[in-house]
Amino acid sequence: VQLQASGGGLVQAGGSLSFSCATSGLTFSSYAMGWFRQAPGKEREFVAGISRTGGTTYYADSVKGRCTISRDNAKNTMYLQMNSLKPEDTAVYYCAAGFTLTTSRSYAYWGQGTQVTVSS
Repeated sequence: VQLQASGGGLVQAGGSLSFSCATSGLTFSSYAMGWFRQAPGKEREFVAGISRTGGTTYYADSVKGRCTISRDNAKNTMYLQMNSLKPEDTAVYYCAAGFTLTTSRSYAYWGQGTQVTVSS
């Protein structure tokens, strides 16, 4: 199983980023998917999650209204669009696949992470 997160980078506050998580080795449509992030010195935290069909989505309060998670089961890929980025969004962003849509870290598979740096 492989999850490949991409789309991070350096952006100014107020800017936007689009992330992708390409998967292989699993039946993508059978898994709930999530995005997490980890800032230096902090625990990994939930950002957004999406159910197997895409019909249900969850967002952390810190990103609600600025973030849209989506998936394309035909392409085995999940996406995250983040707008109005803030310096506190700076972190390594990880995608994950699990059996249940949850805000906890109990996902079965994790990608390698992509760095996001938001300058003020």
